[in-house]
Amino acid sequence: MTLTLYRRHKRTCCNFGKRRGEKQRQCKCKFWVNGVLGGREVRLSLDTRDIKKASQKVHEWEAKERVVEPGAAVTFPDAWVSFLADLEARKLSYQTIRKYKLLQRQMKAYGEERGLTLLSQFDLDVLSRFRATWKDGPRTAGKKLERLRAFFRFAHDRQWVESNPATRIKLPKVSICPTMPLTHEEMVKILTACDGLQLTAPIEGRLNAHRLKTLVLLMRYTGMRVSDAVTLTTDRLDGKRLFLYTQKTGVPVYTVLPDSIVRALETTPRVTDTRYFWTGNGKRESVVCHWQMRLKKLFDLAEVSKGLGNAVSHRFRDTFAVELLLAGVPIERVSILLGHQSVRVTERHYNPWVRSRQEQLEADVASAWNRDPVLNQKMDGTNSVQFQKRPVN
Repeated sequence: MTLTLYRRHKRTCCNFGKRRGEKQRQCKCKFWVNGVLGGREVRLSLDTRDIKKASQKVHEWEAKERVVEPGAAVTFPDAWVSFLADLEARKLSYQTIRKYKLLQRQMKAYGEERGLTLLSQFDLDVLSRFRATWKDGPRTAGKKLERLRAFFRFAHDRQWVESNPATRIKLPKVSICPTMPLTHEEMVKILTACDGLQLTAPIEGRLNAHRLKTLVLLMRYTGMRVSDAVTLTTDRLDGKRLFLYTQKTGVPVYTVLPDSIVRALETTPRVTDTRYFWTGNGKRESVVCHWQMRLKKLFDLAEVSKGLGNAVSHRFRDTFAVELLLAGVPIERVSILLGHQSVRVTERHYNPWVRSRQEQLEADVASAWNRDPVLNQKMDGTNSVQFQKRPVN
């Protein structure tokens, strides 16, 4: 039960007519297989010019003692339906699935324009040209490429494609923007602008102006993302303790609010009995976008820079983290409060602000100077000897 692998040369090939034992030049003719497998004679084309792929296919047939016929070609829409169903079965968040659906719509539009219906048609060249149509920044494009790789990894595991072509597309170069927290003066300007809005806004807008100030204080002193702060409900408050999230180990994470923030939440008019900033109806991203627009207008009114990327809401989160680090709170604890999956994420963004590390750095440098033999030796009179005046001839 052995199979013989060989190339079947075309008439136009320079090796055509030569015997198998004769020396042959390298060519691109397809591989065939010949022999007996499972009690029956086999003589088939492997439909590949790659010796590695041909050998792997022959080994697979010999291990299973039968010819493994290729399955029906999977269409691009069917592959995405299965992949999205798998994401929902894994109980991934709505926001994560929403990003995959966006990628699906973009790939569908690209494929329809070029008549691509089968998943196997999306090879490396097609995916490279598809990536070239993205209008995203480097960081967003990198995240989207990771989702594209996950989709083709799912397809490769089910043998719908021979390989994962997305892994051979290089990630874009991302320049990490420095984290710029708000200064104390900028926070005072923002809070003053909030008070001014409550006085100058129309009657129907004064309640939202009040809620806007509470939202600013909440994000500044909890480090919550704007999407989490806007959807805050009363059941997450337990006196001064605010529930943030549940860790993978099942342990809940709480933070402690200052008394003034607790009073601000108590005096803020709620939209419903259990919600401060949102009715709970409609899409969450819509209400988040609505409050982000208000925050940007607030920054303009206070004459405070929005920062790099125009991400005004994230500057409150940065301020929360940096102030804790400057106060000497270990970065591992700050990482837990921020909800980062790894402390390495926190270090990448906030390492320059770790006070203890900066103090240790200065101490290490000073200690190195104290042990330096050149600096410690007596150098009195060195300059007078070297630069002693001599008579000129």
